[in-house]
Amino acid sequence: MPRRVAVVGGGSSGLACIKCCLDEGLEPICFESSDDIGGLWRFKENPEPDRASIYHSVIINTSKEMMCFSDFPIPAHFPNYMHNTLVMDYFRMYADHFKLRKHIRFNSKVLQVKPRTDFSHSGQWDVETQNQEGKKSKHIFDAVMVCIGHHCHPHLPLHDFPGLDTFQGKYFHSREYKTPEEWRNKKVVVVGIGNSGGDIAVELSRVTKQLYLSTRRGAWVLNRVGKNGFPRDLAINRVMLALWKLLPFSVVCGVGERQLNQRFEHGLYSLKPKHRLMSQHPTVSDELPNRILSGTVQVKPNICRFDGSSVEFDDGSVVEDVDLVVFATGYRFSFPFLAPDVISVSDNKTSLFKYMFPPELERHTLAVIGLVQPLGAIMPISEMQARWATRVFKGCVKLPPVADMLDNIKCKQETMTDRYVLSQRHTIQVDYANYMDEIAALVGVRPNILRLLLTDPRLGLDLLFGPVNPYQYRLRGPGKWAGARQAVLTMWDRVAQPMKTRPCDRARPKRSLKWPLVVSAAVGVAAYVNRSNLAALLEHPVGLLDRVKVHLPVLRY
Repeated sequence: MPRRVAVVGGGSSGLACIKCCLDEGLEPICFESSDDIGGLWRFKENPEPDRASIYHSVIINTSKEMMCFSDFPIPAHFPNYMHNTLVMDYFRMYADHFKLRKHIRFNSKVLQVKPRTDFSHSGQWDVETQNQEGKKSKHIFDAVMVCIGHHCHPHLPLHDFPGLDTFQGKYFHSREYKTPEEWRNKKVVVVGIGNSGGDIAVELSRVTKQLYLSTRRGAWVLNRVGKNGFPRDLAINRVMLALWKLLPFSVVCGVGERQLNQRFEHGLYSLKPKHRLMSQHPTVSDELPNRILSGTVQVKPNICRFDGSSVEFDDGSVVEDVDLVVFATGYRFSFPFLAPDVISVSDNKTSLFKYMFPPELERHTLAVIGLVQPLGAIMPISEMQARWATRVFKGCVKLPPVADMLDNIKCKQETMTDRYVLSQRHTIQVDYANYMDEIAALVGVRPNILRLLLTDPRLGLDLLFGPVNPYQYRLRGPGKWAGARQAVLTMWDRVAQPMKTRPCDRARPKRSLKWPLVVSAAVGVAAYVNRSNLAALLEHPVGLLDRVKVHLPVLRY
């Protein structure tokens, strides 16, 4: 009998889990508490308790080629940055194409997940659910995948704002915000300068009498549009990532900060933070500088106190007759259906191996999927996690000893503490490409770029100097997809297509062949010098990489 897997949640992570279970011959049953798929990305006019909620105008911050599932490219005619309705259209296409809906039980809330009495032997779980009519059911599963995200429970630190009980206006968390029309010609304060805070401030500022954006630390602001008008996240490649690892942290931050200040000087706009660029999750907003420049948004420090309809800030300035305060203060995560001895959460922190597996369970048959805050897209990461988890459930991949997993968790926590400013939003932070490579290596699907440079130079150079897109993790190993190579090589065509809306002559950008030639030459020299044991080096490419570096004098520094 196929092993039965309970998937808790039918959002993007849940869909990926269903698909990966089917790929591995497992039998998934997904319990979704609402009546549809999509999770965070499904807009509803009225927020529902314990469910993610978005505002009407939300556009995703990662481009389509970096956010898609690895074996299902987003249609070429879709825009590079998609409105939430198009994200939902894509999820529906994905679910229909792979016939995932029949494995989902809608309007089914998971009440409890607990190990069975013989868990140490069977690794099985008792799962209790409740349907729309209130009827409870009990099930037995061989494994569980938790895919409930981390945007369900608003973090609303009202105790940090003295006098709020006297405030005569209205206040709410950003999850309750939907559209701006109600606040036309009003005075509004938005607290928090994360992505939601920035977006809501910009949108409200088009109709309000005045919008004040309150930030405790400031922020570095990135825009979606990168060099030559291409999506910014397509500019990061493996050569750049390798250089970042070699250079001191302060140098990498300094280069990035100078680039951002060339667009607009953050100090001039009262946005410059004390922390470095890579010490906090950046804010993505193309329009915020324009709204500040036009005066419709005024950046203010943290709120000191409320007094009736007045708001006083830490710099002593006071704004009178405030009508609304929107707290864009983030979220906290929890697992109410799991006992604390399975997964405990304190101060938005939990100890999971690779942010997935509770290390001290006797049998590793429970995995948390999507509990990361990446500098990049979550969908490919959740899919990669699901590919690894299903292989672990099947016994194809073994986890390290408990002591090693605990050491790994401690090391990651220390690294995070050293790099990021102290904040409840920085407890599950990962770098997209590094984390994808890390999990891909455990699955056995990390692309062997050195081999490809010798056997398929065009593809190898694309992987080296192009974006770290999801398709490259389907080139080899378990789950290999025959269309992966073509998807990688045609990526730029799909990027350009939605913008070709009228005939016009476009000068093709001049691409320098310097670095491709340098790297190709270095690989060729290394291969020739080590031709006697080339086969062994290709099986263990780290050795060949060391030899390649010898012929790349720039990279030695």
